Amino acid sequence: MILKGLEISTMGENCYIVGCEETMEVAVIDPGGNPRAIVNLLQENNYKAIYIINTHGHIDHIGGNKGVKDATGAKILIHEKDAKMLINPASNFSFLFGSKVISPPADQLIDEGDIIKIGNTVELQVIYTPGHSPGGVCLKTGNTIFVGDTLFQGSIGRTDFPGGSHKQLIQMINEKLLCYDDEVVCYPGHGPATTIGYERKHNPFL
Repeated sequence: MILKGLEISTMGENCYIVGCEETMEVAVIDPGGNPRAIVNLLQENNYKAIYIINTHGHIDHIGGNKGVKDATGAKILIHEKDAKMLINPASNFSFLFGSKVISPPADQLIDEGDIIKIGNTVELQVIYTPGHSPGGVCLKTGNTIFVGDTLFQGSIGRTDFPGGSHKQLIQMINEKLLCYDDEVVCYPGHGPATTIGYERKHNPFL
């Protein structure tokens, strides 16, 4: 499996590229900014981006959508409840930073249990985890989960934005993430990777 991580937004957001080594087809997860750096990495490695997957619709996770899509033609995937954020600067909070970021609209809506196939060898299972945002999702493949802003090393996503719910986020983490084995690796939207076991034992919010 191809797996590369980049910290590419001014807000320290992590972007991930995951895909199939046989076909070189990949998905770009949360291109929050600097689309040129993402496109350069794709081109340098002969990766073919077929999907842009947003774990949720906040500006620091969708800011590079347009640049990557324009360069690659990749389809944009997001949960229905966050889809409006792509095209509404008030909803995606870009207006708070003095800009009006508008992404191309979603090409495909994703939801709990959907399987996103990439090439011959990679399948991403969609796990619906609202709480940080109404349409937040995580993406699981094997012993790896891309958790967006649902879970961080030693912390959780903030829930004070409109549409957030602390109670719901904690419930989703407990029911849909902590059910996995301790060795499962979590790649968050900000900060370093962690494991389910570490968070189960050490996360003060859980």
